[in-house]
Formats: sequence, structure tokens, C-alpha cells
Amino acid sequence: MKKIDFIITWVDGNDPVWRAEKAKYEVQIKGDSRDSRYRDWDTLRYWFRSIETNAPWVNKVYFVTCGHVPAWLNTECSKLVLVKHSDYIPDKYLPTFSSRAIDMNFHRIPELSEQFVYFNDDMFLIAPTVPNDFFKNGVPCDMGVLNAITISAKGRSGEPLKKDEIYTPAVFNMALINRHFDKKTSIKNNLSKWVNIRYGSAMIKTLLLLPWDQFTGFINPHLPYPYLKATYSEVWEKEADILGLASEHKFRTSTDVNHFVFSYWQLAKGQFYPRSNKFGLSCHLDGDKENFHMIIDAINKGKYKAICINDEYVGDCFENIKQKLIDSLQMKFPQKSSFEL
Repeated sequence: MKKIDFIITWVDGNDPVWRAEKAKYEVQIKGDSRDSRYRDWDTLRYWFRSIETNAPWVNKVYFVTCGHVPAWLNTECSKLVLVKHSDYIPDKYLPTFSSRAIDMNFHRIPELSEQFVYFNDDMFLIAPTVPNDFFKNGVPCDMGVLNAITISAKGRSGEPLKKDEIYTPAVFNMALINRHFDKKTSIKNNLSKWVNIRYGSAMIKTLLLLPWDQFTGFINPHLPYPYLKATYSEVWEKEADILGLASEHKFRTSTDVNHFVFSYWQLAKGQFYPRSNKFGLSCHLDGDKENFHMIIDAINKGKYKAICINDEYVGDCFENIKQKLIDSLQMKFPQKSSFEL
């Protein structure tokens, strides 16, 4: 079996040195610098516990930061590899406060395995997994489901967005994909991967969108992303200017492409294995009580193998919500992992 590494990116939003550096660039540059992009929920130790409990087969865990490390992290752990941005991101993109430069240059990390899985720090494994959940026959496991992209001018709470807040990376990603792939040929050559019962009712979207000449979008599960280093290298070889432009921006910018373009490339190329739509749950922690209870219930019951808890919370009960989430993860993963001191 080929080695599979995990990558997790993390930022200590409370680090005074980092905050001062970020503030220095914020006054010069427009971009997405919302607190929720850097806010720490103090759940990182449970991410490591979830990995050790539910993916003990992982080869190495690459912990990517600008250089800060939690005080409780066991830096001597045999499976842990500490990676600073300066270890792999070209100097011309540094310093960066944008996930674009951080996650679109992973293929440059020394000794990273060809097969790797990218985790945000809000993605947890909540039930046992096997390597075939992420890679099968040497290709990434993913959902090949078409989608119709819409560009909203309003935020999740319904408020109108300013011009530079309208999120368009999905459109730019698709322009790049359609420049290199013919949709009908891609699907025809891999029909059993696109029309597959593992997707459940989600497959209806694919069937409805088949008549369109070009790819109109893909379903984005927002769960751990399996990638091949070769995919990264191939896309950089063909679209270095566009990826480089996104990497240059100090903060997330609405006109960037993002790392999803690598996933879409694998889909359009037919370089994927169909994965069930029941593999994981992607949700938003936004203050809605019913939604929060659904998240806690999913963690407790382990109905899914993975969960993404995206921080969209705006309100004055952050500390209370945070503690309830920590309590749930502590009940799920009470034992320290080898990644902890």
C-alpha cells in the first residue's frame, strides 16, 4: 500500500507577533481578514486525537503554520512533521495571511508523499476510517457530482455584500477547468464514475446538468481533500500565472482561484474513485441552536466518518458555544494522543 500523509494548516490567532505582522499589512491591502478566518476554537488537540483514534494507519502528519506551535504539542512525536510557511512557500509570496498561498503550494513540501489528504483545522474524523476512504487504486476518492454555480450578492444572514466581498473563486476555478477539459468527453470516458449510486439523490443534479456544453460547477463536500502531488504539479505547469497571482495576495481575495481547482482538475480528468455522499457531514456553526445540536449529535453518534464545522458564528455567545463544542469533543476523545505532551 502506498503511503498516505495528512496535512493540517493552523494559525494561532492570539499570537501577538503574528497579529502585529498581520495588522501591518491590513492597512495597506484589501482582502478577507475577518476574525473568523483566524479565530481559535481551542479544538486542535481533539483533531490530533481524532486522527490517532480513527486513522492510525496514516504515515505522517504535516503540521503547517507560520512558525508558532501549541505549548501542549509533542514535537518529538514520530509521526509529526513541523512545517513553516518559509519551508516550502516561495519567498515572493511571504509573509502570507491567505489560505491560497498556503494550500496551493503543498506540492513543494519536502518529502510529502504522493498521496496526501488536506485537512482544515475544523475537520475531524469522528468514526474509524481506512486508506480506501481517501484513495482507491492510486486515485483520490471524491464525489463526481455536477452543480450549477450561483453568485450571491448577500451573506448567509441576508445582508447585502460589498463589491469586494462577493465570492467568485468558484467561477474562476471553472473558467480554468473549461479551458483545459471538454465536459462531454470527460464524462463519456468516465461515465460509471459520474453516474454512480454512491452519490444517492445528489446524482440528480448531474443528470439535469448533462445537456450543458461546459462544466457549470461541482458539488463541494467541504471535507478532508485527497490530492495527488502530481495534480498540483500539472496544474502549476499549465496555469502558473493564475495560481501565482492568487498566491501573491496577502489575504484571501474574492477574485482568486483556490485549491478546489486541484480537486476539480482530478474530477474533470477522471482521476478519481466515486465516494459515498454519506462519508461526511459539512456544516456551519452560525449560532442557530438547531444547527448546533445537529453538530453535537453527529459528533456523539459518529454517524459519519468525517465532519467539517465551519466557523460562521457572529454573536455575543462565542465563549459559551466554544465550550460546549469542546465538551462534546472531550467526551468523544477523552484520551491524550501521542501528539500531546
